[in-house]
Amino acid sequence: MVELRSGSDALKPLQNKMKEYQENGAKLCWLIDLKNKQVEIYRPDQEVEIQENPTTLSGEIFYPDLSRI
Repeated sequence: MVELRSGSDALKPLQNKMKEYQENGAKLCWLIDLKNKQVEIYRPDQEVEIQENPTTLSGEIFYPDLSRI
C-alpha cells in the first residue's frame, strides 16, 4: 500500500491509515512524505522505519519484483 502526503495533508491521519491497512492484512506500506522528504515504511510486527530522502524503495520479501526510484 502506498500513500502520498500532499502539502495540505496532516501527517497523523495518514499514519493512522497506514496502521489500519496493516490491521487489515497489508504486508508492506509506504507513506511518502514529499514535504519532509522522507518515507515511513510499515511492516508487520516491526517498528516504523523512517528513511530520509531515499533514492530507491524496495518491495522486499513481500513484493520482490516491486521497486521504486
